[in-house]
Amino acid sequence: MPPTLAVIMPAYDEQPRIEKTIQRIREYFSNENWDWSLIVVSDGSKDQTAQIVSRIAENEPRIRLIEYQPNRGKGYAVRTGMLAADADFLLLCDADLATPIEELETLAAAHADIAIGSRALDRAKLEVHQPWLREFGGRVLNKMIQMLAVKGLKDTQCGFKLFTRSAAKAIFPHCKLNGFSYDVEALMIGKALGFSIAEVSVRWAHQEGSKVKVLRDAPRMLRDLVVLRFTLKSRLGGG
Repeated sequence: MPPTLAVIMPAYDEQPRIEKTIQRIREYFSNENWDWSLIVVSDGSKDQTAQIVSRIAENEPRIRLIEYQPNRGKGYAVRTGMLAADADFLLLCDADLATPIEELETLAAAHADIAIGSRALDRAKLEVHQPWLREFGGRVLNKMIQMLAVKGLKDTQCGFKLFTRSAAKAIFPHCKLNGFSYDVEALMIGKALGFSIAEVSVRWAHQEGSKVKVLRDAPRMLRDLVVLRFTLKSRLGGG
């Protein structure tokens, strides 16, 4: 039997592209040896995101919609999807498909408990760059994340990550952060629990409409990580 895979897709006001994204995912898996499913978590969307997904799901049992109000943050959406999924592997995938779904095979080939897509290992794979100020800010933020949280990982923020079932089910019940720091929190918990982490170079193309605002969100992320650094051990039962 082929391995089972659940794709977890957080979505907030993704009406302009969600249908095209789902179509692309369905096309990809129609030619691949995965027993797949897709969970779209509509994180308090105010547009037609949930209605579009619901309509598609009526004719495709592999697709499931989770929706709630109000918007609670990407971390909350990812955690909700990860805890709802039941599969051998769980793939976090952004709704804009900035990293093409085909890069799943690159992550799977790493044979790690957690494989994370990286834009920093091979910048020749950046097909469309972010605006220079945003890209510069992202690099500075990643340097600070390495110092504060997960040393040795050059890009923790790419929204394309593959977890084994055992890793996901051990990590996400401990996650608490609802904002954009969730990636680092999950990786810190995974590392503390002894799961292997592989950083893998992937193709990536900037897409308009990102919800992350570096100048707004970076201070919040760094504050979260400072708190997390000093509280993680006690949260995991280590005293």
